[in-house]
Amino acid sequence: MQIIHTISELRAWRKQQARVAFVPTMGNLHAGHMALVEEAKKHADAVVVSIFVNRLQFGQGEDFDCYPRTLQQDAALVAERCSNAVIFAPDEKELYPHVIQQYKVEPPAIQDELCGAFRPGHFRGVATVVTKLFNIVQPDVACFGKKDYQQLFVIRSMVEELNMPITIVPVDTGRAPDGLALSSRNGYLSADERAEAPRIHFHLERMHKAILAGERDFAALAEEASSDLLTRGWAEVDYIEVRNAKTLKPATHTDHELVILVAARLGKTRLIDNLDFSV
Repeated sequence: MQIIHTISELRAWRKQQARVAFVPTMGNLHAGHMALVEEAKKHADAVVVSIFVNRLQFGQGEDFDCYPRTLQQDAALVAERCSNAVIFAPDEKELYPHVIQQYKVEPPAIQDELCGAFRPGHFRGVATVVTKLFNIVQPDVACFGKKDYQQLFVIRSMVEELNMPITIVPVDTGRAPDGLALSSRNGYLSADERAEAPRIHFHLERMHKAILAGERDFAALAEEASSDLLTRGWAEVDYIEVRNAKTLKPATHTDHELVILVAARLGKTRLIDNLDFSV
C-alpha cells in the first residue's frame, strides 16, 4: 500500500495497471468506507482510495476548516483491508492549481432539491471534484455509498450523460448496531445526542413498514416523523420525503421503486439517511 500526493505520480502508476476500481472519500475513514473498499476489490486488480477534503462542496458557515483530517490513521485502515491499494491524497494546490476553479460541472435541477435546497452549490462542487478525480484516476469502476443517495444519483446520471467509461457501483449504507448510518460527522455528536441519533433510522423503518402495508399518504407519514423529532429536541428537520428511487422525482401512489430520504439537525450536527425499497 502506498500514498501518492501528485497527479503525475498517480498517472504514472495508473499506466502500469490493467483494471482499477476507485473509492473517492474525504478521509476520516470508518467501517462504511471500508465496505466500499471491500466492494472495490471485487471489481479490479488494484484499488485507488482518494482522500481530499473538497472546499467546493462546502457552503459558507459549514465545517470545512474543522472537518477531521486523519491521513495516517486512514492509511493504516486501508492497508489492513487492501494491500495493493493506493491512497491518492493531493493537497489543495495540486488539485486546484489556479486556486479558483473556473470550469465547473453543473448538475441539472435536482441539485437544488433535497440536500441541495439547504446546501446551495454543494452538488456542483461534488460533480466538479469527482469529474477531476475521474480524469486523473481513469478508473474502470467507482464505488459510492447509498447513504449519500442524492450524490449517488447525480454521479450516476453525470457519468451516463457525459459518456464516461466508468461503471458506478452502489454500496449499501453501513450502520452501527443501533441503526445509525455511519458518518464521519457522527464524531461531532455528544453522548446524549449519539444516543438519540438512531431515532432517524427508526422513522425510516416505521415509514417503510407503513408503505408496505398500503399507506400512500406520504406527506402525512413524513409530518408524523418530523413532529416527533422536533418534540424530542432535534434542532431542525430539513426534509423528510418519499421519492421515486430511479428518478428522484416526488413519489406517486403508482410508483413501485421508492426511497425515503431524510436530513435533520441534532444539536449542531446535520445527519442524513435514506431507505430504498420496492413495493
